[in-house]
Amino acid sequence: MVSRKLTKSIAAGVAAIAIAGTSYGIVSATSSGGSAAASSGTAGSGGTADGPGSAGGSNARSGPAAGGSSGTASGVSTSGFTLTTAAGQKVTVDEASATTYEKGTSAASASAVTTGEAVLVLGTTSGTTITATQVIVQPAGSGSATSPAAKVVPFQRGAPATSRQAGQIPANYTEGSGTIVSGTAANKATEAALAAYPGGVVDRVVKLSNGEYEVHYIGVNWPHHIFVNQDFKVVGAD
Repeated sequence: MVSRKLTKSIAAGVAAIAIAGTSYGIVSATSSGGSAAASSGTAGSGGTADGPGSAGGSNARSGPAAGGSSGTASGVSTSGFTLTTAAGQKVTVDEASATTYEKGTSAASASAVTTGEAVLVLGTTSGTTITATQVIVQPAGSGSATSPAAKVVPFQRGAPATSRQAGQIPANYTEGSGTIVSGTAANKATEAALAAYPGGVVDRVVKLSNGEYEVHYIGVNWPHHIFVNQDFKVVGAD
């Protein structure tokens, strides 16, 4: 009888240890997963073909950031309009009371944006929606908004990603390196990238350790990264 009770006590103790161990494993896995999720905010930029509204499979740095796009305005309303890029990507532009407007190099009002106008939009990009801080109506035939996207490979769902390089890629560049920037630097880098490669949507600008900028592109199959030097001249793309 004593032996049977002792056996039961030992078995209960082993079960308790096993349960405790299992619980520890669950807690450890959860904590580890939480850390991974938290650290993924600084993970590398996407290496896949970024489709409309997509930031790429591995791209964990695609939260709203300074960027923009250029193209032709349509669907104009009191709250915004639709922009269609040279590569056929549609972008929703949300306007606000703080949005500023230019026509050419002169200050303008929201009424300057009409259907068919070529526009450059700068602001906060989230997927293919831009909350505009600045809208520039461009003169007909002025460049990025109306020029054909001959260098850009338009997005096609299901099409394989295009992998190639153009110009100079910074030495030792790795995807995900650098610091996301905003303000004047981001605007100038965005404008330079859109002028050289019209058709995509800039969803962030990253300053690299060598002082150059990586402008991240979505909405096209190529390029995904456009490199701009300290003088805001495009030097390469991949």
